Amino acid sequence: MKPKILINPGLMAATIVGVIGIRAVPLPPWGQMSIAQAQESSPSTELTESVIKRKLAEAFRLTQQVLELGQQRKYSEAIPLAERALGIWQQVLGEEHPLVASSLNYLAALYYSQGRYQEAEPLYQQALDLRKRLLGEEHPDVATSLNHLAGLYSSQGRYQEAEPLYQQALDLRKRVLGEENSDVATSLNNLAGLYSSQGRYQEAEPLYQQALDLRKQVLGEQHPDVATSLNNLAGLYDSQGRYQEAEPLYRQSLDLSKRLLGEEHPHVATSLNNLAGL
Repeated sequence: MKPKILINPGLMAATIVGVIGIRAVPLPPWGQMSIAQAQESSPSTELTESVIKRKLAEAFRLTQQVLELGQQRKYSEAIPLAERALGIWQQVLGEEHPLVASSLNYLAALYYSQGRYQEAEPLYQQALDLRKRLLGEEHPDVATSLNHLAGLYSSQGRYQEAEPLYQQALDLRKRVLGEENSDVATSLNNLAGLYSSQGRYQEAEPLYQQALDLRKQVLGEQHPDVATSLNNLAGLYDSQGRYQEAEPLYRQSLDLSKRLLGEEHPHVATSLNNLAGL
């Protein structure tokens, strides 16, 4: 029997805008940022208003390119652009700014996508620490950073380090966003994936089922995240030899992924592989 593949088992519902494994935080249009605020926070008093405006425009342009390349899975091309964008944010806004935290997160996600975990980890940790200081402990972006760092640990088999972070992210999202939120479903899915990776199937199953039900409720039946949950719940059944329960879910996931994502999408290949291995 072929090994079964979970979709987003340890990180996410997605990464840079649904691709690398972490939901990216959208950045505001650069024109809405106060130039005076940027000058005030800039570590350099030599930057004029026109220079700051130009650099902010460049940083947002680079970030948009990073997101687009991430969606195309062109991670090697995206990394130098993300590094440049981070340098600009730090120069213009200083080290202590939410956009710097977001930029750290983007770059970490790209490193993660290429298995460069040692480079990704300190950036994820910096983003988490920065968000806690600037936004407070009870902020959705803090939950996002907790989730990302947990996913990194999980991908390395560091389950004991990952579990409390996943649980913190789940609890925080429930408190801040409410029980009926797609990010809560993501946290349920990720914690279930962690349990499943350790063979803790009885703990994983209700969480996978909750994630599936919540995604259907919040996102609708025709959504890629629903296909993800169907695949992951099927994989759990499959791992326990519950093939009659797994097969219809694999087929539903496959059909939904084909309709929504197209025949060439990696999730379709995953579903085909899993179904063939039954």
